[in-house]
Amino acid sequence: MSLPSLRLKANADRRLRAGHLWVFSNEVDVAVTPLNAFASGDQAILEAAGGKPLGVVALSPNNLICARLLSRDVKHVLDKSLLVHRINVALSLRERLFDKPCYRLVYGDSDLLPGLVVDRFGDILVVQLASATMEKHKDDVLAALIQVCKPSGILLKNDSAARDAEGLNRYVETAFGLVPEWVALEENGVKFEAPVMQGQKTGWFYDHRMNRARLAPYVKGKRVLDLFSYIGGWGVQAAAFGASDVMCVDASAFALDGVERNAALNGLTDKVACVEGDVFEALKQLKASEERFDVIVADPPAFIKRKKDLKNGEAAYRRLNEQAMRLLNKDGILISASCSMHLPEDDLQNILLTSARHLDRNIQLLERGGQGPDHPVHPAIPETRYIKSMTCRLLPNS
Repeated sequence: MSLPSLRLKANADRRLRAGHLWVFSNEVDVAVTPLNAFASGDQAILEAAGGKPLGVVALSPNNLICARLLSRDVKHVLDKSLLVHRINVALSLRERLFDKPCYRLVYGDSDLLPGLVVDRFGDILVVQLASATMEKHKDDVLAALIQVCKPSGILLKNDSAARDAEGLNRYVETAFGLVPEWVALEENGVKFEAPVMQGQKTGWFYDHRMNRARLAPYVKGKRVLDLFSYIGGWGVQAAAFGASDVMCVDASAFALDGVERNAALNGLTDKVACVEGDVFEALKQLKASEERFDVIVADPPAFIKRKKDLKNGEAAYRRLNEQAMRLLNKDGILISASCSMHLPEDDLQNILLTSARHLDRNIQLLERGGQGPDHPVHPAIPETRYIKSMTCRLLPNS
């Protein structure tokens, strides 16, 4: 395949040579290679200012991040062959880590496949194509996944906002074989079913797997509150790990149906109760009813989706964690999590400290957690590290 060139300005190659994978539109020498000469989804040979090739890039010419590096070898363009190779490399890591085929198989830039996310549920794959280049090579992606994983079904869950910036329409469709509404998975020895078609994102959040595993020593024989529970990833596992009883709170009746489904799947129906409604209102009502818990999990959706949301988002995290702390027994455990990429870990820690001091309680930080190794972090791209989880102990101020 003969590809056109994309030329960088002088010194604009330094960041890429240091390991980064992104090209910003203001780094391109548009006098030599105008961005408007490319279509979204094209591939090109990226060149330094002097003309030396740096690799093959996928193009999004209308975006601030106008190109992403696919390969540093100009012979390796994005095609089925490269996809098979990269998916095999990704698979080898996951098979080393997990004894069951339930994990994030491909994590975009970190697996050198920008714009592609694949979650595996046994022999069912759920695929998200977030770039025009991946959409353009959809057939190659499917063929590569079928060759490597031999699935019985593949669902294209292409309904994310990331597609809007690429000028792509949103859709959800079964692209191969048969995909049921709910698919089976196992995490930390606990069985679940995830609603891959109607659920959030791919239907499940593998990113907190390791943090949920660390619940075990804290919840045995304890009363647990799971806020923003979704379909019970935290709450059902807490019950499976020996909690005396678990209350799951979520605004979605559909999600809570999933909690009940997954509790029943593990014979835990008697231990798990559901409360439908706004989490902040539920926290107020629980406080008014003088309810108390030994362990509270606060794992909300991203309160900070863009940098401009930072101030309001930090206030929301402060409000959530402070209200949760008010419901903890005197030697209680709070697991506070954030999936907001724009909230630094130290800022979450400061929010927890400030909230505890406002309630005149002492706080101990026991454990820090991040995303699991099936969501590897690219060290040059901080955006690939987004999960924070802090396990804290709240004590009286005495």
